[in-house]
Amino acid sequence: MSTPAPGSPAPSDRPASAAPVERASPSEAIKTLRHDLRTPLNQMIGYSEMLIETVTESGPPELLDDLHHLCGSAGELLITLNDGLAQWKVEAGQIDLPGLRRRMLGPLNAFVGYRDLCEDAARQRARDDLVADLRKIHQATAHLRQLLDTDTLTPHSTAPTSTSPVAAGAASRSAAPAGTPPPAAWGRILVVDDELLNREMLLRRLARMGYTAAGTRNGQEALALMAREGFDLVLLDIMMPVMDGFETLDRLKADPQLRHIPVVMLTALDEVASTVRCIEAGAEDYVPKPFNPVILRARIAASLEKKRLRDQEQAYLAEIQSERAKSERLLLNVLPRAIGERLKAGEQTIVDAAAEATVMFADIVGFTHIAAGFTPARTVSLLNEVFSEFDRLSEQAGLEKIKTIGDAYMVVGGVPLPLADHAVRCARMAFEMLAAMHRFNLRHQSQWQLRIGLHTGPVVAGIIGSTKFAYDLWGDTVNIASRLESHGEPDIPQVSAVTADLLRPHFEVEARGQIDLKNRGSLPVFRLLRPR
Repeated sequence: MSTPAPGSPAPSDRPASAAPVERASPSEAIKTLRHDLRTPLNQMIGYSEMLIETVTESGPPELLDDLHHLCGSAGELLITLNDGLAQWKVEAGQIDLPGLRRRMLGPLNAFVGYRDLCEDAARQRARDDLVADLRKIHQATAHLRQLLDTDTLTPHSTAPTSTSPVAAGAASRSAAPAGTPPPAAWGRILVVDDELLNREMLLRRLARMGYTAAGTRNGQEALALMAREGFDLVLLDIMMPVMDGFETLDRLKADPQLRHIPVVMLTALDEVASTVRCIEAGAEDYVPKPFNPVILRARIAASLEKKRLRDQEQAYLAEIQSERAKSERLLLNVLPRAIGERLKAGEQTIVDAAAEATVMFADIVGFTHIAAGFTPARTVSLLNEVFSEFDRLSEQAGLEKIKTIGDAYMVVGGVPLPLADHAVRCARMAFEMLAAMHRFNLRHQSQWQLRIGLHTGPVVAGIIGSTKFAYDLWGDTVNIASRLESHGEPDIPQVSAVTADLLRPHFEVEARGQIDLKNRGSLPVFRLLRPR
C-alpha cells in the first residue's frame, strides 16, 4: 500500500461526507437502511427468478447453472443483510455497519460475475429478452453497490494535513492491495499514535491481517472519532501530544457508551511500569514496540475474541430481557396486573375475599343457531371482533374481565382492587356493550342480541392451576349473576334487588317481578333501562 505524501489526500473510494445533519433515532435509521438495501436486492432476486423460469421454458438450458448460481448469491446477500440488521441486534446495540458491508461484498462480487457470464451467453445467442432483464439486474446491482459505498456503511478518509482536526493520516483507512478479496477477519480497529510512520506501518500490518482499521494522532481526536463511528478495538499509544494515552484511557473507560471497547496499549519495552498502570486502569493488553507480527496478531485476536464473547453475552442478556418482557406482558394479558405482580413477587397461593363486588355476565342470544350458518373460521372471527371490543370497554371502565365461556362474557367490578362505584361502572359498561353490538350489526348487516345480568354481593377470588394460571371468582354472587343473564330479556340488562338499590341514583330501573332460580327459590328482578 502506498503512503500518501504529506498534504495529499488519503486514498478513498468516495468523497468525504458532508457536514453533519440531524439524524433519526438509531432504530429508525436502521429501519430505513434495511428498507433501502432490500429494495434493489429484492429486484435482483425477482428478476433472477424470472430468468430461471424463462430459460427453463424456452432455453438455452446451458444458462441454467449460472442463473442458479446468480440467484443463490442474491439469496446469500439477503441472508447476510437480514442477519446484520436483525432487530435483536438493533435493540442490543450490536449493529456493525462496516462489518455488514464487508460480509456483503463477497457474495455481491460473485453475483456480478455470474450476471456478466449470463449476459455474455445471452448476447451470443441473440436473446435480447434475457439481456433486457439482465440489464435491469445490473441497474439494481449498481444501486445496491452505491448504497454500500455511502457514508453510512463505508468509513471515510480525511486529508492528512497539519491543519486538519484529524491530521497526518488521522482518519486514514487501511486498504488491501487492489484485486485482493475483502478482509475476512472480524473487528474494526482504531490506531492512536502521534508518529505518522508508526501509524502507517501498523495500519498496513492490520490490512495484511484482514482487519479494517482507522488511524488518528492523539487521544482527543480518537475520542471524537469513536463517538461518531463504531470500533471493536483500540490500539493506544502512551506518549502523545494534546491528550496522552493515560488520560485517553481514563476518559474512555468513564464514558458509558465507549467503556466496553477493549484497549491494547502501544508501548516501548522500557515503559512496562506505565503499561501496568494502564492495565490497572482498564486496558486489555499491551503490544511492545517495535511490533512483532506474531505477537501483534495474537494480542489483537485474543482481545477481539474476548470482545466478541462479551458482545454475544450482552446480546443474549438483551434477548433474555426481551423474552422476559414478553412473558410479563403475556402474564398481564392472562391475569389482572395486581395479581400478576403478586405472583411475580413469589406468592404461590393467592386467594382474596371481597365483601362486595358486582359480577356481570353477557351472552349472545341464539348463538348456537347463528354459528351454524358460518364456517368455523368465520364464527371465531366474528366472536373475536365482539369480545375484543368488550375487552376495550372493560379496560376503559376499570373493570376486570374474568373469562369468556363459549359465547358468554364475564366481568367483575371491585376485585382484585376495591372500587366504591363498582355497580355503576358495570351498569355503564352494559349499555356500552349494547351500543357496541348495535354498531357490529350495522357493519355486518346482522341482528345479534345480548342478554345481560348483574348481581352484587360477596365473592371469593383467586388463582387456580399450576401450569396454566387462571384468575376466577366463586360464590353465590357469581351463580346469581349467571342466572339473571340466562333468564333475562334480549338487549335489556337485568339486575337483582341489591344491585338495583345501588343503581337507582344513577339509572332508571323497573321492577320485572319474580323469577325462580335453581337452588335459590323466587327472586325479585329489575330491568335496567337507561342512565338518568
